[in-house]
Amino acid sequence: MSLQLDWRNEQQKMDIPEAWITKLEQLLQMAAEAEGITEGEVSLTFTDDEEIHQLNRDYRGIDRPTDVLSFAMQEDGVDELDIFFEVESEDESDPISGMLGDIIISVETAAAQSKEYGHSLEREIGFLFVHGFLHLIGYDHQDDAAEAEMTAKQEAILQQAGLSR
Repeated sequence: MSLQLDWRNEQQKMDIPEAWITKLEQLLQMAAEAEGITEGEVSLTFTDDEEIHQLNRDYRGIDRPTDVLSFAMQEDGVDELDIFFEVESEDESDPISGMLGDIIISVETAAAQSKEYGHSLEREIGFLFVHGFLHLIGYDHQDDAAEAEMTAKQEAILQQAGLSR
């Protein structure tokens, strides 16, 4: 298996150009390479503010829309999924063991933020995707040091891909 991006568009407010998907696949490869990850699958969903608001409320207890949500499968997913797939040992294959997780991006919020920050929407979508990916593999920004580390990693990948501010 290699790194795979599975994506879908579940919003009607904006078309998702094929060039964005190509760039996101490139960003996935760059971010994964920087972190030493060679295999896995990331599911990406483009949605609107209404849907991401509901997800943010239901899963995080925050009653407002946000720009990106990440749901990692590797944190606790395999142990919980053993019940459903009856995985009895580490030698048996688990149908989703390669799944890193889900990233959900609100294109409405991304568009507003790109205007606010004065850069392209493609750059904002790329930033949110890399941010979400880093969350999937365990990075967080709960304190200043962790935020600085995550920000540096995001910016390095975006610069490498030609998505500067």
